[in-house]
Amino acid sequence: MTAETIWFGVLQAATVLLVLALVYRPLGDYIAHVYTSSKDLAAERGVYRIIGVEPRAEQTWQAYLRGVLVFSAIGVLVVYTLQRVQSVLPYSLGLPAVPEGLSFNTAVSFVTNTNWQSYSPELTLGYTVQLAGLAVQNFVSAAVGIAVAVALVRGFAARGTGLIGNFWVDLVRGVTRLLLPLSIVAAIALLIGGVVQNMNGFVEVTTLGGAPQTLPGGPVASQEAIKELGTNGGGFFNANSSHPFENPAPWTSVLQVLLLLAIPVALPRAFGRMVGDDRQGYAILGAMATIAVVSLAAGSWLEALGAGTAPQLAGGPLEGKEVRFGILGSTLYAGATTLTSTGAVNSMHDSYTALGGMVPLLNMMLGEVAPGGVGSGLYGMLILAVLAVFVGGLLVGRSPEYLGKRITPREITLASLSILVTPTLVLVGTALSFGIPAIAADVEAVSIWNPGVHGMTEVLYAFTSASNNNGSAFAGLTANTPWLNTALGVAMVLGRFLPMVLVLALAGSLARQQAASVTAGTLPTNRPQFTGLLVGVTVIVTALTYFPVLALGPLAEGLV
Repeated sequence: MTAETIWFGVLQAATVLLVLALVYRPLGDYIAHVYTSSKDLAAERGVYRIIGVEPRAEQTWQAYLRGVLVFSAIGVLVVYTLQRVQSVLPYSLGLPAVPEGLSFNTAVSFVTNTNWQSYSPELTLGYTVQLAGLAVQNFVSAAVGIAVAVALVRGFAARGTGLIGNFWVDLVRGVTRLLLPLSIVAAIALLIGGVVQNMNGFVEVTTLGGAPQTLPGGPVASQEAIKELGTNGGGFFNANSSHPFENPAPWTSVLQVLLLLAIPVALPRAFGRMVGDDRQGYAILGAMATIAVVSLAAGSWLEALGAGTAPQLAGGPLEGKEVRFGILGSTLYAGATTLTSTGAVNSMHDSYTALGGMVPLLNMMLGEVAPGGVGSGLYGMLILAVLAVFVGGLLVGRSPEYLGKRITPREITLASLSILVTPTLVLVGTALSFGIPAIAADVEAVSIWNPGVHGMTEVLYAFTSASNNNGSAFAGLTANTPWLNTALGVAMVLGRFLPMVLVLALAGSLARQQAASVTAGTLPTNRPQFTGLLVGVTVIVTALTYFPVLALGPLAEGLV
């Protein structure tokens, strides 16, 4: 790469860091206000009357969980039904009903905030399904994630009540006060940048060379805004954010990175405000930032290194990357979307070098906690903080406490089980894909386009993405098969809701406790030492879990 290219990439990354630093405090304070205010908007009161909710009535963790599960189950049913009856819906663009297996996979994908797409959107879904099904879930699935994170924070802040808020209130406020207003502003900015927004369907044009070409249209900017803000990631077009109608220029690419990082980065500030100690938020943010900076630097370096004569002559490996973004603009985007649970792409991860492509995979394996998805990143990091406090207590011989709450065997059991859910799904799903002869034959003959070690990495990436509710893919994998539609769908459901069950159970357990007194033996959790411990626990837990399978995939491919 030329010096000019390097400096341009550094400028993009520096711009992202500067803007995030500027919005951290005001946006975090606003989020804390949204979920602690005692006042309801008129529109919100109307919604509560329609669904029969008393907004001032707080819930136990069991009641809160029932709300999460019932609402999500209804969402799956609605999105599935819309796809199955698509052919009779307005603005279907003449497209047929989506097959049963693909409808199930897609419905589960968008309700779980995964947005995995085993299809070409512009050739499969009409505008009604895109807007009434997928776009709606982009809002509400993100709001569910934030609500669960807020419930856990309330568990730390509560003093013996056993109550963690009201799910329906948290859901509605997340949409009306946070996601919807920000999405409107973001959509306008994207429109200015050239992102498409129309209802034109397919338009036939003649190119400069005289050849006919079909151009797709659609309400793209409105969906692109919440796709990023809600860390959803599902593309309106098959090429996702590498498509010029979704992401026309380098500055819109940087804007999209800012949108997908803004809320997850601000949530630690909201956490600090809600527990009454801003320094606790800075400690969590410090751990997130440390992991993110190291990951982005490593990913950019490994990809730019581009071993081989052809990549070196080209100035780096550019296969699968848009020239308007270049290598560093692509790795910045790839790192941001896999460090969160967004899964959007402006380049094809399958075309990355073996070690360069391993970095997005590792980002997901870390649990997407740096800063993670909206809500899921914060509660994932708080679960790791509970584990770090336990480890710290063992090291100094003290009873572990965090934010005035004792970490008893019950709390550490819930935290440990939550951490184990995703690795179990990833490793079991990958093993079954190759371990059962009939399934392995189908995967190797139909799904994998790149046989050998790289093909194994493609399947591993798919299950890692689904289980972590990310949604990105190594594009060389054909996932629209009976096995992968079903297996990845199950992984999405379990990867989303099993941790939520355990997180809410932990919130309820903490909410029942009174505050413990701070003593000389209390481990300080608002200092750089704890941030370092938290980073170490996060990385070590991941390395020990995934290193063997990485050695069979990207490490084996990259080190030969």
